Amino acid sequence: MPKPYTSPVLFDEVLQLSITKLKEWQYLNPEQIISGTLTWSSNGNQTGSISIKVNTQNEYPYIELDYKYNDKPRNYKVYLTSTPSNLNKGKIWYFLCPQTNKRCRKLYSIGGYFLHREAFKGCMYDCQTKSKKSRQLDKTFGAYFKVDDLYSQLYKKHFKKFYAGKPTKKYLRIMEQIQKAESIQHHEIERALLR
Repeated sequence: MPKPYTSPVLFDEVLQLSITKLKEWQYLNPEQIISGTLTWSSNGNQTGSISIKVNTQNEYPYIELDYKYNDKPRNYKVYLTSTPSNLNKGKIWYFLCPQTNKRCRKLYSIGGYFLHREAFKGCMYDCQTKSKKSRQLDKTFGAYFKVDDLYSQLYKKHFKKFYAGKPTKKYLRIMEQIQKAESIQHHEIERALLR
């Protein structure tokens, strides 16, 4: 008899709702009611779509999700909460998970509902499934393999390189990783992989 399938569900591969993206798409502007459709795709193929309605006018702001899962309709509200920004420039928004009631900035869809990661048992992030050797290679040479992603982050539309005349921490971190990646010799990687 074959061994049962034991590979965990990966948070990195499931549909996600992110406060950062909702804010970027103007869904979390103060005192508004706005509706729209969110779609996810992978390799050019649509993997998911939901209708949302965000109400920030209400005393208890919420996002209403409306979609089908396994051809069954799902419609429910996820309440939002906020705290004042430490820069006194607006609010920092959070989801309140409908199941755990925890505050979070991302919700994951596993089993048909968008919930906080602690609502799911046996799920992991991709990096948690890697071997010790793989993690060590990633730590040593990871920047080399991610250099294209680092450059795309650097040249994103609203990326801030400087704030008040000083380089931002994120900009400095990306530049440090790019310099590290460019200093790695190709033969070093081959030698490490053959060990």
